Amino acid sequence: MEESTNSNLEREMMDKLASERVAEIAKEFSAGFKFLEDFPKSVTFFGSNQVKETDKFYESARTLSSRLVKELDYSVVSGGGPGIMEAADRGAFEAGGNSLGLLIKLPHEQPINGYITKSISFYYFFARKYCLAFGAEVFIFYPGGLGTLDEFFEILTLAQTQKIGKIPLICVGSEYWNKMKSFIQEEMVARGYVRSSDMDLFTITDDHDEIIDIIKKAPVQVNVPLSGLEVEVPMSKTETAEPGAPLL
Repeated sequence: MEESTNSNLEREMMDKLASERVAEIAKEFSAGFKFLEDFPKSVTFFGSNQVKETDKFYESARTLSSRLVKELDYSVVSGGGPGIMEAADRGAFEAGGNSLGLLIKLPHEQPINGYITKSISFYYFFARKYCLAFGAEVFIFYPGGLGTLDEFFEILTLAQTQKIGKIPLICVGSEYWNKMKSFIQEEMVARGYVRSSDMDLFTITDDHDEIIDIIKKAPVQVNVPLSGLEVEVPMSKTETAEPGAPLL
């Protein structure tokens, strides 16, 4: 009897803790959505946090970000740290635009660049990651490490499975990304793990004029409406999906 009572108490405590945790997570998501709501035209930059100011990719990201602000009136979103994030924020800041930092709370202080005009801090990595992925109309990837590739393949998977709209996914640094593309073609596509058409979900280019043109043609997306997410299902009940798996 005592064992049953203790078990019930433990279950009640776990339920209470779970409810409190879910409430905190929901609160953080809502705060993130509210933050992004004020910037309906935004582009998110990804790339290595190890890139220095003298690196060609730093200067490329800085210049491209500045042009996106001046020519297209876009807000620039990043993780708010050093490297490519700093370069993108700096370009937007110097152009007089919005450079938005989606920061993460860490036990040790997170390095934050000095070019952010407005920021929000997240406790949960997955909430921050969600807002970085769903809060933009354009994704621009520069060369980076495991974190950059994690974001790249996650967003590519969301696009492939139609969880997000047809949003431009642009990779700058062709000598880096073409090797990744070759791997996907020679291993994943060749083995039938993904469709060859999935290669059309992203663009590799170092030409800023081409990037500007791609973005000009892209519609402004609404990926995180606070009133509820509407999901468009392209297949009827009688249709079946083409062979090929998501990029997982």
